[in-house]
Amino acid sequence: MPGNVEEYRGERVVIRFDSGKCIHSRQCVLGRPEVFVADAKGPWIRPDAASAEAIAAVALQCPSGAITYERLDGGEHEAPPKVNVVRVREHGPLALHADVSIGGQPAGFRATLCRCGASQRKPFCDGSHTAAKFVATGEPATLPSEALAVRDGPLSVTPTPNGPLMIEGSLEICSGTGRTVHRVTKTWLCRCGGSSNKPFCDGTHKKIGFLAP
Repeated sequence: MPGNVEEYRGERVVIRFDSGKCIHSRQCVLGRPEVFVADAKGPWIRPDAASAEAIAAVALQCPSGAITYERLDGGEHEAPPKVNVVRVREHGPLALHADVSIGGQPAGFRATLCRCGASQRKPFCDGSHTAAKFVATGEPATLPSEALAVRDGPLSVTPTPNGPLMIEGSLEICSGTGRTVHRVTKTWLCRCGGSSNKPFCDGTHKKIGFLAP
């Protein structure tokens, strides 16, 4: 589950960091190293070291939603995307960008969900795929699909007990390089790591005795 949220308040923007969601994609420390200071002594986030616009731009690149912001200068806050997307990360998690609820609870607009089966913070990714040497392409085959009548709106993710992630709502499933793999309004995505049809569930969770709430 998400961890304790750290808050760093500046003059123009508030930055919040949820360690329980972080997958260490390093978009923050590479994008604005003067704000997100790696190996800092003392507070590692310094919200007054860049403009609110620059901080917002970097925060929006955080795939897990661990970094969020609140503008204090009258600027725009983060909004839901115009197109709901899940990106299949190579040998890694599912990166959602949508107005997401998970298990019936609001989860913001960005989340990375485990698909290797090894995370200790299911349904969220905790980086365990690296130690588990999880192998799964980020470039699954394109499936035939029609354009969605509605491409945005609420997206519901339900982790089924000992089974896949059931997703309801308009969604474009994209490869890691951005190619559209499939367009759906309801689907089941593998989270046990064993499916032969990743990122989709093929029932393997039952054969391998996958356990997850």
